[in-house]
Amino acid sequence: MKFEPTLKTRREFLRSTVLGSALSWTVPSFLANTFTTLHATAADAATQITTGKDGTILVVLQLAGGNDGLNMVVPFADDHYHRARPRLAVAAKDALRLSDSVGLNPGMAGLKELFEAGHLGVVQGVGYPNPNRSHFRSAEIWQTASDANRFDNTGWLGRYFDSTCDGCDPSVAIALTSQMPQALAAKQPRGVCFNDPENYRFIKSDQLRADESDTSEAIYRRMNEVRETTPEASGGTIDMLNGSVQPAGSPLDFIERVALDAQVSSDEIRAITGKAPNQTAYPASRLADSLKLVARLIGGGMATRIYYVSQGGYDTHTNQTGTHARLLTELTGALQAFVADLKAQGNFERVLVMTFSEFGRRVSENASGGTDHGAAAPMFVIGNRIKAGLLGRYPSLAPKDLLNGDIQYTVDFRCVYAAVLENWLKTSSVPVLGRSFTPLAIV
Repeated sequence: MKFEPTLKTRREFLRSTVLGSALSWTVPSFLANTFTTLHATAADAATQITTGKDGTILVVLQLAGGNDGLNMVVPFADDHYHRARPRLAVAAKDALRLSDSVGLNPGMAGLKELFEAGHLGVVQGVGYPNPNRSHFRSAEIWQTASDANRFDNTGWLGRYFDSTCDGCDPSVAIALTSQMPQALAAKQPRGVCFNDPENYRFIKSDQLRADESDTSEAIYRRMNEVRETTPEASGGTIDMLNGSVQPAGSPLDFIERVALDAQVSSDEIRAITGKAPNQTAYPASRLADSLKLVARLIGGGMATRIYYVSQGGYDTHTNQTGTHARLLTELTGALQAFVADLKAQGNFERVLVMTFSEFGRRVSENASGGTDHGAAAPMFVIGNRIKAGLLGRYPSLAPKDLLNGDIQYTVDFRCVYAAVLENWLKTSSVPVLGRSFTPLAIV
C-alpha cells in the first residue's frame, strides 16, 4: 500500500490505522500503549486554558553553566569584592549603578534601561540550603524544586501542569531547546520541544533519502528526525543542563519526543509562526533567535502558558572576563529586543520573564583568570506588572560570613517560584512545591 502524506497533523497521522499497524512491529508495546492513550484523549486535546489572546505567559530563561552573579550584579562599593577578585572585579567607575552599592555589568546597558523604566526586578542572593556544586545535581534541584537531599522525577512546571492543566493541549508548554527540560517533566507528559518549526513537519515522499522506501515506517522515522541546523550554544561550553534527562538521540529521548510530538499539530505551529512577524530587530545570537520565535508564537496567538529557553556557556573556569561579558551582552540584547517586540504587539502586559542559573561562582577568582562553582546568584524578573527594583538582600562578602568560600543565600529560590505560581499563574503553590513557601513580592 502506498502511503500519501496528506494528513494535516501528526496527531491525525498517528491516529491512523496505517501507522497503528506499522507500530505493532516497529516499537515496544509500552509505546504502542502510549498511543492507545493518546487516541483516547485526543478528542479532548483541543481544550485550552487560554485562548491565545488572553491569560498570562511565563518565559523561563536558563543561564546554563553557573552564571557569575557577582560580576553580573556587581557589588562595586564592597572592598571584599575587589580584594577577592584583583583581576576580574568590575571597577566601580564601570558598573551601571542601580543603587549606591550595586550595579550591572558594563555590557548590560539595555537591562539598565529596563530597570529604570520599571520593567526589571533584580532578586539578590537566590539559592537553597546545603548547596551542591555539581552542575547536574544543582540544575536538577532548581528544575524539580526539591530539597538538596531529595530526588524527584517530576519538574516544578510539570507538577503545575498535573495539578492545574488537566485536559490541556500539549502545546501549553513549548521548550525552544534540543531536549525536554526536566522542569517540564510531569506524570501526564505535556509540552513540546523544538529548535526550529521546520523540524515540525511531515517529510514528503519525494524528499526521502535514496535508501528509504515510501512506507509508513520510513515516513515515521523521517518525521521525527531533527535537522542539524542549529548553531552551537553561546559560549560553546555547557548548553543546557537537565539533571538526569538522557542526551538527545538516546532511545528515551526519541520515545519521549515521539510520544509528545504525536499530540501536537505541526501545521498549527508553523502557521502561527508565520502569522505574526517580528516587529523589531534582534541581535545575532542563538538566544535572540529563540526569543524571536517565542515572540512570533505569542503574537500569532499560540495558546501556550510556559515557554522555556536557554543560553549556555556560563561555566567560566578560565579567562572569564571576555567570555562572561559577551554572554551578558548577548543576554541583554536579546531581552531588550524581546521586550520591544512584545510592546509593539501589545502583549507585554501578559508576559513575565524569569531567569535562573544552577549556581553562582565562588567569591575569589582562581589562578586561571576564571571562577569556580559556587552558590547563590541573582535572578531577574522582567515584565510590565512586576515589582521592579532591587529585591531581597545582597549577601555579605565578608570572609567571616562565607560558607566554605561561598556566599550564603538570602532568598530561597522556591519563594520566587511560589510568587510566580500564586501571583502570576494564579494557582496554589503548595501542591506544586510540596509545602508552603512565602511568595517573594515580585508581582
